[in-house]
Amino acid sequence: MARFKTQLVHGVEIDDNNTGAVNPPIYNSSTYTFDSVESVPRWDYARSGNPTREFLERQIAQLEQGCRGFAFASGLAAIHAVLSIFSPGDRIIVGDNVYGGTYSQINEFFNRWGLEFDAVDTRDLDAVQAAFDRARAEGSPVRAVYFETLTNPLLKVNDVAALARIAHEHDAIAIVDNTFVTPYLQKPLTLGVDIVLHSATKYLAGHSDVVAGLAVARTEELANRVYFAQNRLGGVLPPAECDAVRRGIQTLALRMDRQQSNALAIAQFLERHPLVAKVHYPGLASNEDYHLALRQLRGFGGVLSFEVRKGVDPADVLNNLHVFRLAVSLGAVESLAEFPASMTHFEVPREERLKLGITDELIRLAVGIEDVFDLTEDLKQALDIAERAAARRGTAARDTVKVRVAVTR
Repeated sequence: MARFKTQLVHGVEIDDNNTGAVNPPIYNSSTYTFDSVESVPRWDYARSGNPTREFLERQIAQLEQGCRGFAFASGLAAIHAVLSIFSPGDRIIVGDNVYGGTYSQINEFFNRWGLEFDAVDTRDLDAVQAAFDRARAEGSPVRAVYFETLTNPLLKVNDVAALARIAHEHDAIAIVDNTFVTPYLQKPLTLGVDIVLHSATKYLAGHSDVVAGLAVARTEELANRVYFAQNRLGGVLPPAECDAVRRGIQTLALRMDRQQSNALAIAQFLERHPLVAKVHYPGLASNEDYHLALRQLRGFGGVLSFEVRKGVDPADVLNNLHVFRLAVSLGAVESLAEFPASMTHFEVPREERLKLGITDELIRLAVGIEDVFDLTEDLKQALDIAERAAARRGTAARDTVKVRVAVTR
């Protein structure tokens, strides 16, 4: 059996043609002919199935070691399809710090249709257990627990194996958004999770040129339910976009190795910088989740966040970056920087956001594959400008030591 990095390049053949083409074809046909009225063709209508999409779906199932994969028009379309397998009155425990779009979909859409959600700090296993017990006592047992491998934007690490075990002890399923980690760094299905989700827009595609979502089910029963939602709701990924994700997947390991190497160097730089109050990155030995990350992940990913000291305006940092682009999203070859309070997490009310630790001083970096010294120098000059601006306003924190951080090779 081929090893993971070989699977990234070759995927799983679907035997759809005999041309000998090295790359699978892009099938743009919306419909397919029947041999006869009595025949049951492998493909009939592109919403129900397409050879290009099937290649990608089989590949992500292989990489995640699941039963069956599904490709959607966006990460939120994948989340929508998976949550739609539940019925009105079903209760779901959800991580209290999930992606802003997920938060919005849960609170502005699914709760209108009768699903019930309990927001819990999924890093607190006692709190998760208590939520299950409380729901059972109320006669409304929990059907699923939904969480993210690494939370966004604070990069807190969830204990995937433990959460799946607790869910199964209560006859519930575990659903995890594995976008920040990808199957290269963790395979949640092998740890007991039942459904894995990805915004394939991010690391899997990796080039900021396609919007896509993927899901993988561990069992045939769950796969059938997800496929029903995919086919009936119709949010499928078109063939050309499927091929773009496939091409991105081929270089996933190469890109992520560089991205997380760069991210660690940048996190260490920021941890030493006098204008930085805190760095959130599980790859730092000082991080509270460092040992859990070592135990369950093969790496720490390419996203980190940091908080500037009080009195320093994060906009002065973000508006003066040149190599980093001011943009949402992550996982691509280019480095991006954003302000969660008004960009990725604007849907979350400020009071809730602050409770989660997403402060008004927080900056998130999605580190790319550029030269790490260019990235570090870019951050240094932007922080220097922010320091001077704070000094002019007379609001710089008094305990900030004016130290010039040298960038050396």
